Amino acid sequence: MKYPTVLGVNIDHIATIRQARGTSYPDLLQAVQEVEKTEAEAITIHLREDRRHIQDMDVPAIKNTTSRRLNLELAATPEMVDIACKVKPSDCCIVPEKREELTTEGGLDVVGQFARIQEATRKLGAAGIRVSLFIEPDLEHIARAREIGAPVVELHTGAYAEQTSKQTEQREFKRIIEAAEYADSLGIHVNAGHGLHYDNTRPVAEIGVIRELNIGHAIVARALFVGLRKAVEEMLEQIR
Repeated sequence: MKYPTVLGVNIDHIATIRQARGTSYPDLLQAVQEVEKTEAEAITIHLREDRRHIQDMDVPAIKNTTSRRLNLELAATPEMVDIACKVKPSDCCIVPEKREELTTEGGLDVVGQFARIQEATRKLGAAGIRVSLFIEPDLEHIARAREIGAPVVELHTGAYAEQTSKQTEQREFKRIIEAAEYADSLGIHVNAGHGLHYDNTRPVAEIGVIRELNIGHAIVARALFVGLRKAVEEMLEQIR
């Protein structure tokens, strides 16, 4: 079955620019307004434990401002789960997190951390939040995600996006297709993201069972030259 693929725009790195100087600008709520002038379906933000970009105050402010779905990325820690249960975004994507990493590196260890991730998933779901697990395009991990009870998985596309040879890129792309189709066959809603940009997004968007792509860094980088609204529209064109 072919599902329409929608776009979630991650605005973390607009906050990165703000935090570089500790100013009140650029204004994240203005960024939300610009995204909402397009057909992007969701706003994505990641509240990291070290608060390197998104801050606690940003989460309810964006939730109360946006007319789109708010997808909150977070680690499976009691602090983050409690924040999410209080704010109640429409979606939460549980991601792995290391303090020293520049960006999220790889998917969740749903095998080794099964109990912790399952407990976080249960609490978020009980609060009426749709839960996604950010995992590698690996069949075992998808099977474990189903056992955990997550209704959504987001496939980590970094290994595909970061390849420099066509052969390895195609190998990683095949893994994404197989994982997406397997997850869909289990009744799991399939999203994807990480490392996607204007030159590599279209093939992923053409995988019929992938329903949503979450993209941030490439869009914010492009926005420096054409503006945020135009950058989002250009990405939507790639997805279509």
